[in-house]
Order: sequence, then structure tokens, then C-alpha cells
Amino acid sequence: KGRQGSAQGYIGVVHSGMEGRMGAAAAALVCLLGLQIALLPAAAFYLPGVAPMDYKKGDKVLLKVNKLTSVKTQLPYEYFSLPYCQPKKIESSAENLGEVLRGDRIESSPYEIAIRMDTQCKVVCMLKSLNKVQTKAFKKKIDDEYRVNMILDNLPVAMVQMREGKEEAIKTYERGFPVGEVNEEGQYTLNNHLRFNILYHRDPETDLSRIVGFEVEPFSVKHTYEGAFNEAAPELTTCNPGSMKFVTDKEPRQPVEEGGEIIFTYDVLFLTSPIRWASRWDTYLSMADDQVHWFSIVNSLMIVLFLSGMVAMIMMRTLHRDISAYNQLETAEEAQEETGWKLVHGDVFRAPTSAGLLAVYAGTGTQLIGMAVVTMIFAALGFLSPANRGGLMTAMLLLFVFMGLLGGYAAARMYKIFKGEQWRQMTVQTALLFPGIVAAIFFVLDLLVWGQKSSGAVPLTTLLFLCFLWFGISVPLVFVGSYFGFKKPAPEDPVRTNKIPRQVPEQPWYMHPVLSILVGGVLPFGAVFIELYFILTAVWTNQFYYLFGFLCLVGVILTITCAEITIVLCYFQLCAEDYHWWWRAYFTSGSSALYLFVYSIFYFVTKLDITKKVPMAMYFGYMGIISYGFFCLTGTIGFFATYLFVRQIYAAVKID
Repeated sequence: KGRQGSAQGYIGVVHSGMEGRMGAAAAALVCLLGLQIALLPAAAFYLPGVAPMDYKKGDKVLLKVNKLTSVKTQLPYEYFSLPYCQPKKIESSAENLGEVLRGDRIESSPYEIAIRMDTQCKVVCMLKSLNKVQTKAFKKKIDDEYRVNMILDNLPVAMVQMREGKEEAIKTYERGFPVGEVNEEGQYTLNNHLRFNILYHRDPETDLSRIVGFEVEPFSVKHTYEGAFNEAAPELTTCNPGSMKFVTDKEPRQPVEEGGEIIFTYDVLFLTSPIRWASRWDTYLSMADDQVHWFSIVNSLMIVLFLSGMVAMIMMRTLHRDISAYNQLETAEEAQEETGWKLVHGDVFRAPTSAGLLAVYAGTGTQLIGMAVVTMIFAALGFLSPANRGGLMTAMLLLFVFMGLLGGYAAARMYKIFKGEQWRQMTVQTALLFPGIVAAIFFVLDLLVWGQKSSGAVPLTTLLFLCFLWFGISVPLVFVGSYFGFKKPAPEDPVRTNKIPRQVPEQPWYMHPVLSILVGGVLPFGAVFIELYFILTAVWTNQFYYLFGFLCLVGVILTITCAEITIVLCYFQLCAEDYHWWWRAYFTSGSSALYLFVYSIFYFVTKLDITKKVPMAMYFGYMGIISYGFFCLTGTIGFFATYLFVRQIYAAVKID
């Protein structure tokens, strides 16, 4: 009550018109409020879906099955597309938009797990006789190196891989486990026995446990039994809990052959672990070549920073000399003899050809920049962790939709600067051009995936929802942003534009537009190509990527590099008395997307083992979409940086 009385007293002072004490009163009020907040009991919170679960001994835990994945085909399939053992009722888990687009299909399984209750050689089911279709399905998935994915307490199942460290071996995870393998004699064998090693951290005070690891050891074993098989109480001779006989690699393997019998079994071992719940994802996120990654990133950043510093220093010194020389011209004869970028002052702000299309691309790039910036901020703060499956893709889609407001505003502002009149047509193009091209490619690829009966095919309901996001939310927001952009008056150009265009003199060979554009894209691509390797590896080899701190730093360097290289080349262009800089500024930094696509071809040839037509079409289709988006993003950065630069230099010189 004392604190509240003091706060009310201070508020009264503020309202009484005592201006001399307003600052002190406000400061005191802030301090009192801060003290009150500090005295309140602190409470932590967890993000939705990633809160820790505490289990008592004997509590049941749901083991869920997810899609089958392959690096060779890139086509995910539902777990029960193979004749695995099914529960009495298959229940699907609710999935977000990102999970559906990734092809995740999370369903219940017949595996039963109780906390801290070990299980040995429990029979799941028996396939009495494989028919021709089932045999073919298993062999096809084994040929394509498919891996099975499961989930326990929101942790994906993984196989342990040990790699050499400086002092001791380092434990890493490989997601999922293979369906089977082909031995040296060409015989197909199936992994029909699974040993789940579940790591848990126990609280000694409450005796509650938290799951901190979900590991699997797959085995192929030809199970045997005596007499007739008793489904109610099966007893096997290859493994038996009564005799404490465990499955080993020395057992005869389970062949995949038509008419063959397959018995599916599993073990569950609970192992105590010092790992705390907050650190349980560390092993999943550890990279096999982290030292090379860190060294390459730092090396790349240092080179780019050095080049950017050199470019900035040269530009500042040269421009300072030019502006000083132009402003010291006194006589008419000297003014007539002037050369360089001041000579084209009457044409430099002349609207370019296809000005409306340039405004559309400037707005689209602004929309992508807003999406990328907000996504990286949330990811760096931990809101889009791998524990939240599909969260990153969902966030990117929704942010792109809502950033339509920003895209429409930026496009309208540029179109008004160009003195355009058909603003409705320009706004419609901003709302439909980039999403339309992406949607067309995506729809064709989705048809190809649907033809392969893959779970990666987007369901009709999801397609309708995406259309609603586009036409129901994004398009109206683009029009709202465009309305406010046109409502605001356009900034005045620092110099007047002549009525008659000036003739551009013949340019030297090294100032050819194609050459300068290709040269301009090298440096921005150099800023990201090391990080690009790790991103492509994560996307196309089913790994986790969670170095968003580094990605933010690379994004900042990319922005600086795009701006500086575009400004430098535009300055050289204006010095050569070529005032057609608008489109060239966009293409100069945007050409880095061409190098990105070429690098994706190099990565495909050297790192991936994709041979089938549909996966190849998927790879190049999606890399084409990524490259197109990268073109719009980097091109917009360079364009706006150059526009501000040109305004600044022409506003700094005296022009009669």
C-alpha cells in the first residue's frame, strides 16, 4: 500500500502541471514499478509443445511412428505403407502446416513402453507369409536406402555414431534406422528386431524421470520357436526373457522373400543419464565437422569484411574529391568541360523502362527481406527449435503472408517515384507475380510426388488453406500497404530531369552490362557459400540445422556486401555517363542467385546420390524457387542502397 500511495502521489505531481519535477517523478515511478516487479515471485515458461514431461515409474509413454525417408529419392512415405505391425486402431497426431508440407505423417504404433520398466524380446506381431506385393515393397525401400523414423516424448529416434575427437570419442546421432540392407551375396535382409535404449534423468527428491535420449539398435534376426506359434503367449528360442537370452549380430539374418515368415520383436532398456532435459537436443544438433564449419565461416567473414572496408574507404575518398571539385567550378568554361557523373544529373532520375515491373520486384524483395529478418530473429532467440517440428516452415509462410503489407507499401512508393499511373495493375502484379510463379512450380512438383504415392504430396485441404492464405490474407494486405504507399507524397528528386534524354556515349568493354552484372554477384555469393553448404546438407540429407546465430551474422555481411558492390559498380557506370542504372542496380547484386543455382548443381553432382527423374525434378525445382527468392532479396538490397546513394551524391553538389 505504501508503494501504491507513493506511485499515486508521483502521478498526482505529474498531472498538477509541475514541469520542473516531471522528469524526477517519472524516474521515481519507473524505479518503484521496477522494484515491485523485482519483488514478485519469478516463474519460467516453456514454448508450446516443448514443455518437459515428468514421469513416474511405470507410466505409459506413447511411441509414435513417422514417415520413411531416403536421401536417394527425397520422397517420404507413410510408415504403414510397408507391411509393418499395426495397432488395433491407427490414430494420427495433429500436425501443423510445416509438418504437412514436409511430408510428416505421425501415427500411433503397437510398441508399448513403461517408464523405467525394461522389456526383453517382446513380440509385436508375426507376418505368416509375405505375398508378392509386400516382398516387392520391402525390397524397393531397401534398395532406395529408406530409414524409419519414430518419436518418443518429442525426441526422434536415432542410431549412435562415434567419431574421433581430440582426447576421446564423441557421440553423435544419425536420425532413424534403415529398413534393411543387401548383403554381399545380394540377399535382402530386414531389420525386424529393435533395441530401444531410452536415456532418462531422475530427480532423486521426487523420483520423477524425464526422457533425455531415444536411441535404437536395429537387428536382423531369423526368429525360431518350438512347435506351433502361440500368438497369445509367444516363446522364441532366438531370444527369451526367461533365459535372459538377447539378440546379437551373430544370429541368422531375416531374409526378405516371398512366402517367408517374419516375426517383429523389440527390447526396451532404460539407462540413467547425467544429461538434463534442457540439453537433450545437443547431441542431435552436434555437427560432424564443426571445426571446419567454424573456421570456414570466420575465414569467409574476415575476407568479406576486409573487402567491404576497402571498398567503403575508396568510395568515400573518391566521392569526397569529386564533390569538392564539382563545387569549386566557378567559370562557365569550367562547367562546360565537366565530365563524370555530374554530367548526367539531368537524366539520372529518369524513370526506367518497365518501371512498374521494377516497382513490383522492389516490393517483392522488401516482403522477402521482412520475412527473413523476423524469422532469423525468432530462430536465434530459440522460438523455432527443432523440438517444434515444422515450426520454421510454418513461421516463414505466415510471415511472408503478413509481410504483404510491407511489400505493397514499398512497391507503391517506388511506383509513385517513377510517376506511374496504373497503380491498380501494379498492385495486382505485386500480389500475384512472385507467389504465382512459386505456386506454379510447387503445384507441378506436387503432382509428380502425388504420382509416386508419397506422403510428401500435399493434401487437397492443405492446398485450399494455402490458397486462403494467399488470396484471403496476403493479397488484401498488399492492397492495404499499396494504398498507404500511394497516399504518401513522393520525395522530390534532388535535381530536375531534362525533357529530352541525353545520348549515352559508347561504353568500354569492361562496362558491358552483362559483364558488370556477373562480376557484381561474385562477392555476395562469396559471403554465403560456406553457410550454404551446411544449409543444403541439412535440407537434402535429413539433418538438423540450428546455427541461426551464425546465419544472422552472415545475413548482415550479405546485406553490407550487396549494398557496397552495387554502389561501387553504379558509381563507375555514372562516371562513364551511363544513366541507365535502375535495372542494372537490381541485377548486379541479384546475380548472386545465378551463382547459388550453379553451386546447387555442383552440390547435386558431388554430394548427392539421386538418380531417379522425380527426385531430380524436385531438387532442381525447389532450388530454382530458392534461387528466385534469393534473386529478389539480394536485388532489392542492392537497388535501395544504390537509390539512396544516388540521391545523396546529387544532393551534395551545386547544380544550376
